[in-house]
Amino acid sequence: MTEMKTIGVIGAGAWGTALAEACAQNGRAVRLWAFEPEVVTAINETRENSVYLAGAPLHPNITATGDAHALRGCDAYLAVTPVQHTRATLARFFDAVTDGAPVLLCSKGFERQSLALMTDVLGEVLPQATPAVLSGPSFAADVVKGLPTAVTLACSDEALGEALMAAIGSPTFRPYWTDDLIGAEAGGAVKNVLAIAAGVVEGKQLGKSAHAALIARGFAEMTRLGEALGGRRETLAGLCGLGDLVLTCSSPQSRNMSCGMALGQGQSLDEIMAARKAVTEGVASAPAVVALGKKHGVDLPICQAVDAVLAGHMDLDAAIEDLLSRPFRAESQ
Repeated sequence: MTEMKTIGVIGAGAWGTALAEACAQNGRAVRLWAFEPEVVTAINETRENSVYLAGAPLHPNITATGDAHALRGCDAYLAVTPVQHTRATLARFFDAVTDGAPVLLCSKGFERQSLALMTDVLGEVLPQATPAVLSGPSFAADVVKGLPTAVTLACSDEALGEALMAAIGSPTFRPYWTDDLIGAEAGGAVKNVLAIAAGVVEGKQLGKSAHAALIARGFAEMTRLGEALGGRRETLAGLCGLGDLVLTCSSPQSRNMSCGMALGQGQSLDEIMAARKAVTEGVASAPAVVALGKKHGVDLPICQAVDAVLAGHMDLDAAIEDLLSRPFRAESQ
């Protein structure tokens, strides 16, 4: 397969900028599309995304643009936009993405209205593209600093997977290939909701034992739903499932965990969201995760509790009491 020399990155938030830097450091020419004109100006004039990733100098191989047509003819694309805006954003690039061009989906979540995975959204909006998924335990701040990170890269064709890994991978940014796109997507989407619950445990000072139990039982929920959607258990036990869950549930650097911590400390959701510029994907994905669980007959008590609290249907203490009052059962059920 032809070497991928030019990479288009759609979305210049912290994660999109970090991935653009990783590709540029790997010798690729990167065209980074940003929605905000001030981000385009900052990157091109100061070599820094001062809005979303301040303090990280960016490689000269990165050119920022606000023009979707400027990304036409790239060898591959990374879509790194907030999940609930992915459909509308990708539609801008219909004339830019050529037939068969791979689009690597890098955002984690389900579309709230349709309950669709991002691969389904891509198929509807850019049917000419070849879908791929990038997911795993990765913070933008770590990647942009060149700290060791490993992720899952999912696409149906192994040769394409190898070409994409060569384009974005390096000794410190290590992608591992799988052909299980659904498993890769499901893990990343569900862990955002579970991370809010983990933050609540921390914010309410419920202890490390409770924190560990939540990760383990949350992983059981993730696995049940992922398998119901068509993903494989072994994928969900890897970087894009268990690995991402452990990271996101263990560090306040996670926007989802920090949201839960603030809830546990008594702040309202409106107060938390008003103070943020970056998107907290778990808040938008929670209703979709619960709806998918009901659709497929999958029991998701932790995700249901998070959704009930976020929607204002149950207060936090009542949700915790409800979880702790569930009947005892076999762990494997």
